[in-house]
Amino acid sequence: MSQTDSSAPVIATIEHLGRRYTVTCRVAFDGIEHVGRLWFAEEGWDQTGVPDRGALPGRTRDDVLELARRIPPTELGMRHRRALAEKRTFLRLRRVTEELLTKIRYMNQIAISMRDGLLDADGARQEIELTERQLHECVDRIRHNAGIED
Repeated sequence: MSQTDSSAPVIATIEHLGRRYTVTCRVAFDGIEHVGRLWFAEEGWDQTGVPDRGALPGRTRDDVLELARRIPPTELGMRHRRALAEKRTFLRLRRVTEELLTKIRYMNQIAISMRDGLLDADGARQEIELTERQLHECVDRIRHNAGIED
């Protein structure tokens, strides 16, 4: 079970004010469901783009991607404009913070599943230790991303 999908499949390409934007969807598993978030990046950007605040829930990663692909171009355009209007200044720090919270939620879900007898204690312990190491790596990245505007 992965916490965050590292690949962000391309959902569509839209145009706004004469510029083309690639729309991708990042999917994470929060312990209950898969949740997708659209990202808009101008073609040719080396940055990850601007996230839409709206969440796309689904039972599986494929459900989320299918839901994202069904969004009509006009709605993608509206979501893009909303994302631009709400663009965060310190996006790198935000990404690390979101990753940190996702890992904390995942660790909590593992502990609950172990306590409820859904996972064996040894397997859960190993998964918690791995997640704890990943949390420490996130905390180390916070210092390097603080104060950097995107």
